[in-house]
Amino acid sequence: MSSNLQGKRVLLGVSGGIAAYKSIELVRQLRQFGARVDVLMTEAAEWFVTPLTFETLTRQPVRRDVFQQWTEAEAGHVTLAEQADIMVIAPATANTIAKITHGLADDMLTVSALACPAPILIAPAMDHHMYLNQATQANLDTLRSRGIHIVGPDQGELASGIIGYGRLVEPDVILGTIRQIVGNTGPLSGKHVVVSAGATREPLDPIRYISNRSSGKMGYAIAQALIDAGARTTLITAPTELAPPVGAETVAVDSAADMHEAVTSATEFADALIMSAAVGDYAASEISAEKVKKSDDDMIIQLERTVDILATTRREGLVKVGFAAETENLTEYAMKKLQTKGVDLLVANNARQAMGSDENQAHFFRPGSDPEDLPLMSKHDLAARIVTELASLLQARG
Repeated sequence: MSSNLQGKRVLLGVSGGIAAYKSIELVRQLRQFGARVDVLMTEAAEWFVTPLTFETLTRQPVRRDVFQQWTEAEAGHVTLAEQADIMVIAPATANTIAKITHGLADDMLTVSALACPAPILIAPAMDHHMYLNQATQANLDTLRSRGIHIVGPDQGELASGIIGYGRLVEPDVILGTIRQIVGNTGPLSGKHVVVSAGATREPLDPIRYISNRSSGKMGYAIAQALIDAGARTTLITAPTELAPPVGAETVAVDSAADMHEAVTSATEFADALIMSAAVGDYAASEISAEKVKKSDDDMIIQLERTVDILATTRREGLVKVGFAAETENLTEYAMKKLQTKGVDLLVANNARQAMGSDENQAHFFRPGSDPEDLPLMSKHDLAARIVTELASLLQARG
């Protein structure tokens, strides 16, 4: 699966807390996205998870002692820290956080943190009162001031039975934060890109609406790919069942009119717009204030044209990427839309194959060029291709 973690080295520190079991899933996800993971464990962490578990998942030895792995080729924690693209400490106990804050280095985890020049991400996990203690809060503030990233903790039921803050955030949130941090130096760093997603709902009354079969998967995959590439990402989304990527500035909308207003506002100072949403072409000319009661007669609904958001969003310097979902005459309709929408890239696909699916076979249409037919691929891989194309367009635009 495409991601900016492919080939990256993640140094994962696991300290002693009940939440250590969640680190197992984090390792699995990191490996799934192509990262190499080197695990460091404190002595207390081994009370909760065995080193063998991590060694099985990472195919790498777990480092527990400062003097392990000192050879002619590898200088223990020094080499690990220097080679890491990011260091993650999850869970990070109050004790570990205090040590790192004050520069203490008495185990493999803290020694490596002190020696690591790469970005560091800390995910706290501890008792509610320990987290709220002034000492812990002061330590976290100090770490933030030094540029160390903090994610969480969540609120909920803790191991002690107390309801409060202190839960380790879920592995997918940590993973998303890692991708966001790694992407900060990507090809779209410093760029602001707006992407739309999902199927708009055009209301008929307070209960009913007209919509389409779009799942939003393509738009959400593009949002993640933009974050991977370092872009400031605004995701304007119609209702979906998907969780927005970590790091996206999410704007929830419902109707085509709502989306038009949100896109107009968000693109005022943006560098690019990717219009992936399946926006309703028609909306009811009159919306009933109350639920329309059924009767024995047929219902006739008067529809009116909605605003063509992609075609009417025009600003000098704004790079535009559009989508064309067709069921017939794909090339003919795509070439027409390429002109009428005023886009720099049009991504066309067969709507029957793509809508709701995890895969997509797309065709790139560019002004003045022959269409480029892409093979069937996952929507995440296609999103990465689109973002690479966008980076080239922005670079050419200067």
